[in-house]
Amino acid sequence: MNTRQHRSTDQRHRAPLRWIVAIAFVALVFDGYDLVVYGTVVPVLLRDPSQIGPLTAGQAGALGSYALIGVMVGALVAGAVGDHIGRRRVMLVGIVWFSLAMGLSSFATDITVFGILRFLTGVGVGALVATAGALIAEFAPPHRRNVYNAIVYSGVPAGGVLAALLALLASDGGDWRALFLFGAAPLVLLLPVALLRLPESPKWLLARGHVVRAHEVSERTGVPLPDTAPGEAEGKPKVGFAALATRRYALASLLLGLMSCSALLLTYALSTWLPEIMGQSGYGKSYSLVFLLTLNGGAIVGGLLASRGADRSGPQRMIVMTFVLAAAALALLTLGLPLPALLVLVAVAGVGTIGTQVLIYGFVSHYYDTVARAAGVAWCAGFGRLGGIGGPVVGGALVGAGLPPSNAFYIFAGVAVLGALVTSFVPRASTEPASAPAASAAGSRSGGGASVLTHE
Repeated sequence: MNTRQHRSTDQRHRAPLRWIVAIAFVALVFDGYDLVVYGTVVPVLLRDPSQIGPLTAGQAGALGSYALIGVMVGALVAGAVGDHIGRRRVMLVGIVWFSLAMGLSSFATDITVFGILRFLTGVGVGALVATAGALIAEFAPPHRRNVYNAIVYSGVPAGGVLAALLALLASDGGDWRALFLFGAAPLVLLLPVALLRLPESPKWLLARGHVVRAHEVSERTGVPLPDTAPGEAEGKPKVGFAALATRRYALASLLLGLMSCSALLLTYALSTWLPEIMGQSGYGKSYSLVFLLTLNGGAIVGGLLASRGADRSGPQRMIVMTFVLAAAALALLTLGLPLPALLVLVAVAGVGTIGTQVLIYGFVSHYYDTVARAAGVAWCAGFGRLGGIGGPVVGGALVGAGLPPSNAFYIFAGVAVLGALVTSFVPRASTEPASAPAASAAGSRSGGGASVLTHE
């Protein structure tokens, strides 16, 4: 493709890509909102049994995990069907499902009903998280994929900031219901836009044999298509989770899952229990929520900056670095430093936990080719939620045991070190953005892993 053709494709590509990024970003804002809003209301639910009934710290941690079990189920289901029915349908169903469950949660009056609705909310969140990365990976230019992915997944910490701000404005315990009702807004604000503006991936259409539609969408969106569908040269390819079990992806999938597991344990543990832990350290409700704002604000800014480095040097190296930053910041939080220093450390911890997960989704969505991409991201999001499920439970156990807050931070720092080690052992993939342009040109000339790029 010459320079003039390349510029024409870029211009045609830009408008659809902006809509896709905007829709996926807003969807994940509400994912992050749901993640953090529960943490902001845990102190109210613990202290006021008139809300949903008497609640212990252990039960509060379990309620936080119900949503994460739902996320795991939703992500795995989305992965199972996403490579078969398409990304667009899964996104639309996820928006509707999440919004309805979140809105209904605001009317819960007992622990059982609230827990069931938290689980159902998580199912919708899982479908959105697992599908957004696959969409961005197939529409974004290879040399900008990590940046666009970071923009989309920065919606998670942005939603956390939104939840913390709205919680700060809440004047009494009863306002928690309004916070949950607000989570139903995507049904009215986002769904109509997605129905009109969210296209199906032309690469997925081609991979599934819809050649005419694939070329129509390619012309409209400017997304280039390969000359052959994935697997055409070597016979019918394995699709979805079946592809993850092949020798090509099995070891990498295990390590990527463990990597995500570490990051999500840290993300959900801190998002759920940071206000309570800091409250036990002598900071009132307003200060505790400021820590939560700082955690998510650091994740947004740091995640976007780190994604630029990931596009230049590769995401794997950057993820190791952010895990190490998280470990250092969490360990230093135990030193009883002045408030400004604590806020800086919390912001760095946000980069190394929530921001790391943003980078992980970008890494994973580019690691797999089209026929396995939704399943790969879903595996990362779903298996990783085992860590997310454990995060609130571990935090609840530590808080309930009355141990000093420093103990929790030391344990979380150890998890970050484990995440860095696991990441360093993930096999290199030829689909990394830094090498994509050259490898795409090489395509059929290169054997082994380079054939992945011909699928793109």
